[in-house]
Amino acid sequence: MTSKLRNGLAGLLLTLAATHLGAPTPAHAQNRNPATGEASRPIEQPEAPVGLKSVADFDVITDEAERSVAIFEETGKVLQHPRCVNCHPAGNSPLQNMEMNPHQPPVQRGDANFGVPGMMCNTCHGPENAAVIGQSEDIKSIPGNPNWHLAPIEMAWEGKSLAEICVQIKDQNRNGGLDLAALVEHMAEDDLVGWGWNPGEGREPVPGTQEEFGALYEAWAATGAHCPQE
Repeated sequence: MTSKLRNGLAGLLLTLAATHLGAPTPAHAQNRNPATGEASRPIEQPEAPVGLKSVADFDVITDEAERSVAIFEETGKVLQHPRCVNCHPAGNSPLQNMEMNPHQPPVQRGDANFGVPGMMCNTCHGPENAAVIGQSEDIKSIPGNPNWHLAPIEMAWEGKSLAEICVQIKDQNRNGGLDLAALVEHMAEDDLVGWGWNPGEGREPVPGTQEEFGALYEAWAATGAHCPQE
């Protein structure tokens, strides 16, 4: 076996060990082809996903009201994420993408929050996410859900503080008549809410899981459903 071949195999084994066992790759082997020793393009590592704290993480807060507020603030990672705010706009048109730009095409809310005749939500949005093939690099899929629509204007969150959203969410005149138990069930079980964790290719999901989100809401309600102060 030639020295060149031995060196190539040694470099390959080092790289495989670092990849599969979690060991750091030696500095001299980083960004190099293990067979040829030539420099290669660096591999971009994906960012670690943002998660949600568990209910148990808040057990250290002994004051129940403070713990309740802290739990609700954790749910704010979801409530104030663009995935959710885009469907809870302050105006009569939905928003799009992480920059929360105006929806294109420029659709309107309509009387029942499902759009206007000739441009209803289900004109483009089907019962599930649909992949887009051969189109713009920026558009990978079209969102979908059997009940796809805008949240009622009474539930608009855009531009509001988390304290304002909390008061609004508890107000049965502005939350669809839901008491706390029904609100917890809505957050934990509703599949349109759940779309935020499954938004289709090309979109960042909201943090955590719907199960974790629902557990936080249950704990928030159980500790008095206190809201943050302005």
